[in-house]
Amino acid sequence: MNGDSARLTHLDETGAARMVDVGAKAATARRAVASGRITMAPQVLAAIRAGNAPKGDVLSAARIAGIMAAKRTGELIPLCHPLGLEAVDIDFDYEERGGSQAAIRVTATASLTGKTGVEMEAMTAVSVALLTIYDMAKALDKAMVIDNVRLIAKSGGKSGDWSSPA
Repeated sequence: MNGDSARLTHLDETGAARMVDVGAKAATARRAVASGRITMAPQVLAAIRAGNAPKGDVLSAARIAGIMAAKRTGELIPLCHPLGLEAVDIDFDYEERGGSQAAIRVTATASLTGKTGVEMEAMTAVSVALLTIYDMAKALDKAMVIDNVRLIAKSGGKSGDWSSPA
């Protein structure tokens, strides 16, 4: 292992993976916002908006799936701490571009008062909500594309506030 590995928080002095010890850290209010998008044919977006997708209310299912995923992030991502989230909100915005493309943007906000951040929970919520939209609408459009899943902002903790430059 090179000398840089000693500075990585999820590696011990021998380079072996470890869960970061947050026991001595102070609990602070923490919040993270993430977003992502799924592009689709305009008629698919229209069906989702009207509640006419073959599997039912797509966005309600996606909202529940995203919240459930955020709560289980510690089980899904190695070395992530299991967290007692205080709130998870999932919002949807329609992006109608005209022509042959439309999209739904999913934004997730996760928050808690704790010793470690909630960035992974917000991004997991977005990812699973997007996958649920795909699953529930794939009978209408198998060519949908999920993209641009990213952290938008975070607050709290030792590193303080951060927001995406773009």
